[in-house]
Amino acid sequence: MTTAQRPRLTLVSASLLAAAVLSLTACASITPAPLSETDIAQTNAADSAAMRRDVEPIKGPLTMDEAMARALKYNLDRRARLLEEAMALRQLDVNQFDLLPKLMAQAGYNNRSVERATFSSPFSPTFGPTSTGSSFSAAPDHTNLDLGVTWSLLDYGVGRYNARQQADRVLIASEKRRKAMHLLMQDVRTAYWRAASAQKLRDDVARTIVLAEEALTDSRKVETERVRNPLEALRFQRQLLENLRLLEAINQELLSAQLDLASLINAPLGQPIAIAETELPASSDHVVKLPVQKLEEVALRNNAELREAHYNARIARDETHKVMARMFPNLSFNYSLNYDSDKFLVDRNWQEAGLQLSFNFMNLLTGPAQKKLAEAGVALADQRRMSTQLAVLTQVHLVRLQLINARSQFKRSEEMYATDQRITELGRLRENAQAGSKLERVSNDTATILSLLRRYQAMAQVQVAESRLLAQLGIEPRIGSTDELSLNDLSTQVKGQNNPWQSLSESK
Repeated sequence: MTTAQRPRLTLVSASLLAAAVLSLTACASITPAPLSETDIAQTNAADSAAMRRDVEPIKGPLTMDEAMARALKYNLDRRARLLEEAMALRQLDVNQFDLLPKLMAQAGYNNRSVERATFSSPFSPTFGPTSTGSSFSAAPDHTNLDLGVTWSLLDYGVGRYNARQQADRVLIASEKRRKAMHLLMQDVRTAYWRAASAQKLRDDVARTIVLAEEALTDSRKVETERVRNPLEALRFQRQLLENLRLLEAINQELLSAQLDLASLINAPLGQPIAIAETELPASSDHVVKLPVQKLEEVALRNNAELREAHYNARIARDETHKVMARMFPNLSFNYSLNYDSDKFLVDRNWQEAGLQLSFNFMNLLTGPAQKKLAEAGVALADQRRMSTQLAVLTQVHLVRLQLINARSQFKRSEEMYATDQRITELGRLRENAQAGSKLERVSNDTATILSLLRRYQAMAQVQVAESRLLAQLGIEPRIGSTDELSLNDLSTQVKGQNNPWQSLSESK
């Protein structure tokens, strides 16, 4: 080794040592760094702007069809489901690259502290070297480059099953998105009719509360002046207070309706939403006329949870195939272009190819256990699918009964509201003729408000029951891309599919 090479080697060693020490010091000095209030405020402001980006403002009274379209287009949870599906699809694209051969490029630098000197002998090592001199066969420092292609039959087989499993996960993400859409439609219908009832009852509740407060003040004044029997006045006050309690409970129930609706359609919280004045829709008779066997067939074919269970079972079966593939010998092929700057080489550029067959004998021990584990996963997936099927069929029957009962309750609520309206009108006539009291009017108005509230609640229950049945059957509006369609076009498509029961009864 020359004198000029040793300082260079010493410098390289010192540099490597210094780099290692600095790396260890940097790792040891890492401490938790909490977010500052400024960072949190900036992130929150950016998120708030992103939530409202490209969201069209509400113009005019909001209809049910527009509320559904806004939820499908702007709801944040639905956007997250769409991104999950897109991410699963991107993962499938990545997994498919595992089927391709590996193209590797490498570059390296080698340095020895002592030159590689060797003895040579034409005889067996038992007799020792025939020459006391040594020779050099490699330069002390040199660089090497290579570009190679490697392809493994085992990696290809396992990668193919991985890609098939990821393709099923994409379909599972799609089914989860469908399920989330069904739940979203249920929540929007419930919140919409709650907001509609709040808008309808708001003025009546406020007017009746004022009337009850006035009657309560007058009654307490009469009690103080001892014009009437004090017990009669106290009973009068108690009845007024009971009506006030009911009215205030109704008011509290209705206050949160607009907030729930605004959250579902991604509208600004606290901004009043005008609900379109429409008649309560009548539930279609086709749904109760459909035979249960028809509903069961549709649910077994389209239910999102059941389809997800089918895909999970297929993933479990592919896992068994992967285990079996790993138990076979592996055949690999490699080809590379090489370069080495070693001055002792005669040819510094060369090509290299190889074919290799390998087998892991430990598979003989672990293979049966892995196979049993994979088969147990298949049995579990099949059992879960059967349990899901039974649960889906049970829900179809239960939700159908709930829908029938909700329709019956809505019919009774309409009859009670009509009766209370007539009682209120007669009570006002009596009050105008000075034959009735304020207590009677307050009681009648309170009963009418309660009847109207129950009417809207019963209508909401009918809508929810229909939505649940549609969800169990796996039926949703056939719409295009919510990103590409405008809000008006999406509302039109939703409106055109408000009665799926008739088309379902006409299908074979």
